[in-house]
Amino acid sequence: MNIKNIILKKITKQGKISISDIKKETGFSSTYINRFLKELKDGGKIILIGKSNRAHYVLAESKNINPSKAILNSHYILTNKNLQEDEIFNKIKKDTGIILDLPKNIVSIIEYAFTEILNNAIDHSKSKKIDVVADRGDDFIRFNISDKGIGIFNSIIKKYNLKNELEAIQELTKGKLTTAPERHTGEGIFFTSRAVDKLIIQSSSKKLIFDNMLNDIFIKDAKKLKGTRVIFYIGVKSKHKLENIFREYSDENFKFNKTKVIVKLYKIDTNYISRSQARRILMSLEKFKTIVLDFSKVDMVGQAFVDEVFRIWKKNHLNTKIQYQNANENIIFMIKRVGAEILS
Repeated sequence: MNIKNIILKKITKQGKISISDIKKETGFSSTYINRFLKELKDGGKIILIGKSNRAHYVLAESKNINPSKAILNSHYILTNKNLQEDEIFNKIKKDTGIILDLPKNIVSIIEYAFTEILNNAIDHSKSKKIDVVADRGDDFIRFNISDKGIGIFNSIIKKYNLKNELEAIQELTKGKLTTAPERHTGEGIFFTSRAVDKLIIQSSSKKLIFDNMLNDIFIKDAKKLKGTRVIFYIGVKSKHKLENIFREYSDENFKFNKTKVIVKLYKIDTNYISRSQARRILMSLEKFKTIVLDFSKVDMVGQAFVDEVFRIWKKNHLNTKIQYQNANENIIFMIKRVGAEILS
């Protein structure tokens, strides 16, 4: 007797089945039947809807699945040994209805963001356990990936000999930063931060928030945290497309060569006056072909700062284009003054 064929035929005929339906059909025990149901579920043929005595199975490709009745939350405590991020993502897809009936553009973003963030935790955290929570509300999907490792900001501080968490955050937001260049390109967080609606990275005593609904980035003080917690949200009706985001920050050869450095984020000091501040902001940016400096809410810059950025640094990096935006008239005057000096 082919139990799997019986299950699939009965689902096709009835639209859904429960374990009791198969028990009546075959006379086998629930434990025995569950083995075949699990194999079909793990193989992507069927999906479980509901819990306990209301649980039933439907064909995974069924157009009649109601996401509101599916399992819309999951919690996994993973042992960080031989973990494969794609296998965990596929498990969430098979075990729950969190990804069910979502448009292709949203599924692509979720898969990219989840696998990139989980891979970072697997490779960088040195944590024995990784905690994954996923849930779906009426309007959004949320993933929370946490570890008890060394912490992302501490890792960057140590690797690049930085002074504090704010300098680490400054480096992280530039993109193409990795503490393991032999295994990673450093692009994962950069692209994730632009693809999802909101990305929150918490570690040590800081919380870095990329809010694409407000088109802004925030840094907040947070309760001391061991390890790293990364949370991302995306709306079920999001129009974002991963390929468009890749294209925006890539050159004609589809290499990641552009980044936008938001100067207001790095307002560690009151204003931007010194050459050392300029060097700190430009650190590691020689990897890119285009840099965009955003001066939103920055009131004043000094002659030394502007000279270091737009004359000296540019002179030493002829293949990199430096652009600016949202500068007030005082800042524009200083930039043009340095430009005039270059032309003289």
